[in-house]
Amino acid sequence: MGGSLRFIPFLLLGLALITAPFVLSGWVLFLLTVAGAKALAVLGVVLLLRAKLLTFGHALYYAAGAYAAGLGVKYLGLHNGFALIGLAFVAGLGVSALLGLLVIRYRGVYFALLNLAFSMVLYGILLKFYSVTGGTDGLAFPAPTFGLIGLSEASLRAQLYELTLFLGSLLFYLTYRFFASPAGYVLFAIRDNEVRVAYMGISVNAAVYLGYIIAGGLAGVAGVLVGLSVGHITPDLAFWSQSGEFVFVAILGGVGSVFAPVVGSILFEFVRNYAFELSPYTWQMTLGAALLLIIFFLPGGVWSLVGLARTRSGP
Repeated sequence: MGGSLRFIPFLLLGLALITAPFVLSGWVLFLLTVAGAKALAVLGVVLLLRAKLLTFGHALYYAAGAYAAGLGVKYLGLHNGFALIGLAFVAGLGVSALLGLLVIRYRGVYFALLNLAFSMVLYGILLKFYSVTGGTDGLAFPAPTFGLIGLSEASLRAQLYELTLFLGSLLFYLTYRFFASPAGYVLFAIRDNEVRVAYMGISVNAAVYLGYIIAGGLAGVAGVLVGLSVGHITPDLAFWSQSGEFVFVAILGGVGSVFAPVVGSILFEFVRNYAFELSPYTWQMTLGAALLLIIFFLPGGVWSLVGLARTRSGP
């Protein structure tokens, strides 16, 4: 009986999330959709952080997924939302699988900066090839269709929220299963002692490569979901500041759980929007102060409050 009661809060939370479009205003629903989508990219950063690998170029795969879908709309005439998401996922996996062959050989600051360099290369390509990518004007996403059903403008925002909620829940669960698998525990072991893992006969580069590809696929899906929600994409998706945002949110939420990126991403989006509304010229200072407070008082991120509450409540 006690074991079944533990799932009641999760069921109530799931019910609240599913019914959110009926009670929340449009802009709040939009922020939740964008936050949920970006949380997938942050989850990829957290996955790499569990192997003690910090990347400042994860926006590369975020932009690759968004632009793969955008080019699919422009040149292939694709308007089916599921097809665009699948195309973005394949793009994220493919680009990370290709570049991962090189970057997995490096560690520490070299790993971080090499990812940053590749991300800025993509940014330059998206910026300069105006005839293909639209340059600074970017690409527009028309209202997508799902199956044979077209979405009206009135219901599009709610439908995209539900789609993000469903895909996010599925991918977060699969990532959670990966963390609990032998391959996931190898990443933990690499963080603690990479040399000892190699002495055990386990291929360190193969384990890192697998994690790197998964992180790239997650970022690709995040990119297309944000593109569909906003209705427009620009080269700024690949800029270094976007990668920095993902790292910021990863630190803000913590790495103690797959749910931490969701909490951090939602908190970040709302704090940024309210800070920009209250102080348009100094909102970055507010975010910086928030990060300093987290580092000083909650080194494990906001999610560490959950562990603290469990410790105080006892068994």
